[in-house]
Amino acid sequence: MQQPAWLTAAWAELGVREREGQRHTAQIVRYFRDAGHAAIVDDETPWCAAFVGAMLVRGRLAASGSLLARSYLTWGQALAEPVIGAIAVLSRGADAGAGHVGFYLGQTATHVILLGGNQADGVAVRAFAAHRLLGYRWPAPQPSADGAVSPASSGDEIFRRALAHVLEMEGGYSDDPFDPGGPTNRGITLHVLAHWKAETLDAASRDRLVAELKRISNDTVESIYRARYWQPAECAAMPPPLALVHFDASVNHGVGGAMRLLQTALGVDADGEFGPMTKAAIGSNNIAEILVRYGELRRQRYRALPHFWRFGKGWLRRVDATLALAETWRANGFATNTSQPSSLKPKEGASPMTTNTTRNDATKWWVQSRTIWGAIITAAATLAPVLGPAIGIQLPGDVVQQIGDQALNVIQALTGLAGTILTIYGRLTATSALTRRDISLRM
Repeated sequence: MQQPAWLTAAWAELGVREREGQRHTAQIVRYFRDAGHAAIVDDETPWCAAFVGAMLVRGRLAASGSLLARSYLTWGQALAEPVIGAIAVLSRGADAGAGHVGFYLGQTATHVILLGGNQADGVAVRAFAAHRLLGYRWPAPQPSADGAVSPASSGDEIFRRALAHVLEMEGGYSDDPFDPGGPTNRGITLHVLAHWKAETLDAASRDRLVAELKRISNDTVESIYRARYWQPAECAAMPPPLALVHFDASVNHGVGGAMRLLQTALGVDADGEFGPMTKAAIGSNNIAEILVRYGELRRQRYRALPHFWRFGKGWLRRVDATLALAETWRANGFATNTSQPSSLKPKEGASPMTTNTTRNDATKWWVQSRTIWGAIITAAATLAPVLGPAIGIQLPGDVVQQIGDQALNVIQALTGLAGTILTIYGRLTATSALTRRDISLRM
């Protein structure tokens, strides 16, 4: 299933914690306000239900209207079996009125794993004894048997944006002789297409399947990526920035390989299974730090591949582009829809892609601009003979005689040519806008 909108909102709050003393955490006070209890302006009042209510409101749903965790036992519809993002209501002690509420992420034989508020005084992922479970709830309509959620959910938006990025990285059709994957279009190899169609790839079917691969439909592409990578990699259970990076890695390294890379980045046992330890580690680690470690592990993996000499630069650029987009999602919120196209090798054993030139929105100091320096050099070569004497700079006569006017003209022409070339090259390859930077000089 796809991550619902309220769970996306909840992941964005991961790490928010109460403050000690008289000061109160502004985000927690805002949970009360968003849940309809603006009169509460502290972080000491139990706030697990306020957190759930605020996330539901941010996901464009109505909350229960109560700050009692058990109020969610009558909210929405009951679920016989939990799905990711379902509201789980737990008991708390012997008090029949007390409880806890959070969003379901997974379970073991003895525990349920929830993302919630007021868990160890913060928004965190924690495991709770399964015997405390009172029920699972879901907004109407109930999810279908295959796990699909309401169309109102923005969970599918995460997949579609992540897929758009992956397809931009993968490029179009190619059949590189150095690529063991053979013919590939939009990251889908001929073997994958044949398997998807439940056909045998042989001499009799090859030409027809190649023709189908070249004109593969958007619906088929989306279905293959969803079924082969997004769902098996459990991307829907992760915060959007990590889901993006993990999805891209799963496409390139395989679902099991990507999971082991993620687990290594998290410092847990790299068994390739998305179990409770991995889920808890995602919740307890800083997402920005996970992304950095994950990216470096991917670079190391690529460098160890035998075809790195051929496709390595593209692979590394792909990691950089994916991390940059993930950081944008993390820093600015998932609503930011920016992507950085690149010319990158799709996956291990798939086809290379054509080169795309991109421009980003970052700025740089003018001193770092080749264009500016090229213009300065050109101007200096052209004006120096005229301005030099005017400002008191002259070559001695014996030097002029020794060098000769012709040599000076040649030097001037070569300098001007170099400056012009640098200007043109800098302009054609520029990727960042210029910005003014204040500096101070000490004498």
